[in-house]
Amino acid sequence: MSYNAITYDVEDGILTLTLNRPEKLNAFTGEMLTEMIDAFDRADADDEVRAIIVTGAGRAFCAGADLSGGSDTFNADGREDRQSGVQPDGGGKLTLRIYELNKPIIAAINGAAVGVGITMTLAMDVRIAADVAKFGFVFARRGIVPEACSSYFLPRVVGISKALEWCYSGRVFPADEALQGGLLRSLHPKEELLKAARGIARDIADNTSAVSVSLIRHMMWRMLGADHPIEAHKIDSRGVYYTGRSADSKEGVASFLEKRPAKFPGTVSKDMPEFFPWWEERKFS
Repeated sequence: MSYNAITYDVEDGILTLTLNRPEKLNAFTGEMLTEMIDAFDRADADDEVRAIIVTGAGRAFCAGADLSGGSDTFNADGREDRQSGVQPDGGGKLTLRIYELNKPIIAAINGAAVGVGITMTLAMDVRIAADVAKFGFVFARRGIVPEACSSYFLPRVVGISKALEWCYSGRVFPADEALQGGLLRSLHPKEELLKAARGIARDIADNTSAVSVSLIRHMMWRMLGADHPIEAHKIDSRGVYYTGRSADSKEGVASFLEKRPAKFPGTVSKDMPEFFPWWEERKFS
């Protein structure tokens, strides 16, 4: 697939995916949704991609849904391509695809991130931002409710009280408040943001087992919904058993004892343990 609404650039094992509608502040469209999902499929299939950075072109990260359709923007029954009944929202399709990723993903929020522009990042693993960025869960001010599975992700990221405060008010708030509220890892001058994101990604790509990182990502996210720590104990035990027999494990120990950088041979496409995936696929109904 060729891309119009995003750009896809892989350099030294790091994919930089850039939302690329700067004249529209990277407002989210159906085309952008389709292209992002395709890009994540492509990245998951490419063992050369060890980490993903998502950022925006121009002044904004993403100013939310494209409202050029007018007052029926959020009215599914008012669209020409309408289908009967409740339909999955586009932001939710995107965050569910991010949730299923086998690669670590970093949001480098370079400017305004509002509506789906911020909810799409909640399923990403690390969020850093430019100190000039602004944020807003503005749904109540548009007469709708949060989407993109954010009623699941946001309270887990920042806690229920802060999540409700931001969503009740729908106000736009500055980057330092987002940092203090736990939404962000760190703030950076805008011109240094991508360098900081690449530093995080580089540390992962250069020093870790791709198989280990992929398993860790799924273990951590999926255990957020577990009803007892025994579920984590079960999956931890299976993970340690199978990875402990792997070539990556042998290399990890040998490189430590020999005081040299590790060269892990395992790939996500070929060397995931036999119990992976251990969950049942969920469907919208």
